[in-house]
Amino acid sequence: MALPGALAAFPSTLQALIQKLNLTDLSPAVRLLLSGAAVALILRFALGRRWAKRTYVFDLDKVGSKVGTAGHFEYDVIVAGGGKSPSSHRTAGCVLAARLSEDPNLRVLLLEAGGSGKALPDSSTPAGFGRLLWNPKHVHGLRTEPQPSAAGKSRFWPRAKMLGGCSSINAQMAQYGAFGDFDEWATYMKDESWAWKNFSRYFRKFEGYQPHPSYPDVDTTARGLSGPVHVGYFNTITEPSRKFVQACIGVGIPFIRDFNGVDGTIGVSRIMTYVDKTFKRVSSESAYLTPDVLARKNLTVAIHATVTKVLFDTTSAQPRAIGVEFGRKEGGERFVAYAKKEVVVSGGAVHSPHILMLSGIGPAAHLKSHSITPVLDLPGVGQRLVDHPVVDLYFKNKLNNSPKFLKPSTLGEAGQLISAIVQYKSGKGGPLAMNFGECAAFVRSDDPTLFPPNEYPDKLVDSTSASDSPDLELFSTPFAYKEHGQIGFDVHTYALHVYLLRPTSHGEVLLKSASPWVQPSVNPNYIATPEDLAKLVRGVHLLLRIARTEPLASVLDASFTRPDLDHQTHLCTNEEIESLVRERVETVYHPVSTCRMAPREEGGVVGSDLRVYGVQGLRVCDASVFPWIVSGHTAGACYAIGEKLADEMKAELRA
Repeated sequence: MALPGALAAFPSTLQALIQKLNLTDLSPAVRLLLSGAAVALILRFALGRRWAKRTYVFDLDKVGSKVGTAGHFEYDVIVAGGGKSPSSHRTAGCVLAARLSEDPNLRVLLLEAGGSGKALPDSSTPAGFGRLLWNPKHVHGLRTEPQPSAAGKSRFWPRAKMLGGCSSINAQMAQYGAFGDFDEWATYMKDESWAWKNFSRYFRKFEGYQPHPSYPDVDTTARGLSGPVHVGYFNTITEPSRKFVQACIGVGIPFIRDFNGVDGTIGVSRIMTYVDKTFKRVSSESAYLTPDVLARKNLTVAIHATVTKVLFDTTSAQPRAIGVEFGRKEGGERFVAYAKKEVVVSGGAVHSPHILMLSGIGPAAHLKSHSITPVLDLPGVGQRLVDHPVVDLYFKNKLNNSPKFLKPSTLGEAGQLISAIVQYKSGKGGPLAMNFGECAAFVRSDDPTLFPPNEYPDKLVDSTSASDSPDLELFSTPFAYKEHGQIGFDVHTYALHVYLLRPTSHGEVLLKSASPWVQPSVNPNYIATPEDLAKLVRGVHLLLRIARTEPLASVLDASFTRPDLDHQTHLCTNEEIESLVRERVETVYHPVSTCRMAPREEGGVVGSDLRVYGVQGLRVCDASVFPWIVSGHTAGACYAIGEKLADEMKAELRA
């Protein structure tokens, strides 16, 4: 076939391989094998790129001294944004390091266990992130403890290992929670700086809303317009998802202009994304660690540097954090760097408590059981783990036009993928600019319009943050998948999803070993309370009603009754739906609250200034400090927390 202009620069070997895809005398098996090889090469050569100039420090000798040697590397602030950090949320670490280094008098070191996220084509290309979830080089494939209330299964829990953390591998859905979430934080901590009327300025500070001509009704007075994190409507959206919005309206969910606007959160709409005008993912790394920022002489960013513990001076009545130990691999050399003023742990809801416990901060009995000498008995470390549990429903796409070719299984699909790559590299967006979570609806499980009392008589525990805050999110994806995208379907599909925004179940993160190279135990304790199960069951019933409502109903093939799809699930009893929820419930990658901002006597780990109780010079800044999980997506709150803490630290350190 004639190669399009955008492919002309490909290596000749690759061109020859693509030409072979048109040979008709090859067997189907050989053609499929060749198509798979071509796809791998195309993605590498067409989308891949390497920076011509290294902007991060790889040689750890340049940022720390080897343990046991006389060297002394000192900074004012060390941000332990590495460790074995999870996807939720090292976002704040990049924010904090970039903002603190705006003060030329502050020397800042940021340590990252992985490499660059923006250097990976599967991260920078919106539709590529699903290919990263199972890549052990860039993602830790954690598994939960068996979940007693969720069919006893051990669930896959992918956690990013790269700069940007969550923001480098998430679905780029830019919704920030409900206003009431942050008012609840402020009331609980007796600190009005966390109330929405005050905290909202930090959302506007990070946000750079990019207006789109198709969405003129967005109230730009409620949006930040000049921040580094570009958000808007520049992802590609498929037609079935547009019909999902109309079907939601048909069942009684109101249309809303902007989930982050003055009208609040409840309603249905297309969702904004962290995708810029050039159809590239915007992560905390790409937004904050720009070439200009990295050129600052007072900022050092070291990659492939796993924080193994925080160092303390224990000669005084209260321990003080004085630095960190870090290394590259198990059994390798360890390095030490010192912090003159503060250490900030920003490893996320799994690895911030992991780092603290490895360092001797945590439940004393648990630390001693792993032969770790406690520096401070702080029982709340690792406790109160909460995640958003999601349930997926699968349907046959009647039009047979889903983008399943993004994971090609035939020669024709490989050709479609090549065409999509050409379109994307030509600056036209197309299928590779999809973020998958295209449209969403936020509702309350006690809404009498959606859940009439005569059909749903049970009064459930209200776990929302306010009367106008939601507790269920519904969203659509242009095709169905299982096992976090590892397993697809052999037919064209469409999927609907529901997750519980305000679970009452919570679990814990615990050590498995005193070795920093052994991943901790994670137990989200999904649907352990009756109300969590009941709310997800209501959400599944609502999704099934939406699937049978026009105009979405016409896109789905109700006659396709194969048992692995859900066209007949609406006929199931409530007990059968409960079993379905227990069987399918999964993570939607939003773990929080394991270093909770709460009064110490109530299991808190940090105060409202994010200082660790009972320790000088040590803070935590990431999703682990959330007092309660937000009613939506967690990345935005992490950006805002990073901005807030940076402002407060700069003011304190200048004093």
